[in-house]
Amino acid sequence: MSESHAPSLTLPELPELRRKTEAVSQLLRQQIATHLETLRPLLGPERIFGKHAGGKSEAPGAEAAVSELQQVYKKYTAKPYDLPTDFSTSWLTLVGNALELHPWEYTHDIQGKLITMSTPVRWAVNYRSNYTLAQVKNALSGKEAPRIDYLRQFVINALVLQMILARTPGLNPLFADLRYELKTESPAELKGLPILTITSCVSSFPPPDDMILAATAFSGIPAFIELVDSQSISQPKDTLKEKLEELFRT
Repeated sequence: MSESHAPSLTLPELPELRRKTEAVSQLLRQQIATHLETLRPLLGPERIFGKHAGGKSEAPGAEAAVSELQQVYKKYTAKPYDLPTDFSTSWLTLVGNALELHPWEYTHDIQGKLITMSTPVRWAVNYRSNYTLAQVKNALSGKEAPRIDYLRQFVINALVLQMILARTPGLNPLFADLRYELKTESPAELKGLPILTITSCVSSFPPPDDMILAATAFSGIPAFIELVDSQSISQPKDTLKEKLEELFRT
């Protein structure tokens, strides 16, 4: 859940707030996608892996980067991932440089009923692959039989992105200036795999449990999207403004 207070809300008000939430979420998602597309050359794996990742030229420190990735990858050759023990550099050519956004979801237990909650202002980011974040979670939990090649590539992509981030420290303040937070998280369902998330300064909240139950009973689907907090829209966080005000207070 995003950090926010929980405004009072009645059931008749829910449909209109959900409509506005969807509109805000689509706007934010499109804005993030545009920013990531603009930064594609900076985020491409060939920048640190060179020809190993399909680049046209060698990259300084490429061999050391491959060795680092191999060491980190070893952790995922054990359960629950059980990925191939022999690392192949050919997997790097499959990473590509196109980033995609996955819904950020969590499970909420209401009176023994499990509801899949998603946030309209936060997404997981990874290089495009044949597995979505939800499919990875299902494979690791045993809800569906894993496709090892798909699971392996999702892991490789996530680890490569972490290495890119570590070598590009300016990305975090850049997105902060755009009013987004970049953060590495590892939800329990991913069993230790680090995943990049991007969160808007706009916050969201879950309504009371009885309202969630009523809405899911009506839809017949045990899933619910948090609602955007209108107060956070009227008072968005402005990092530059805060820094300037601090300068004038001292």
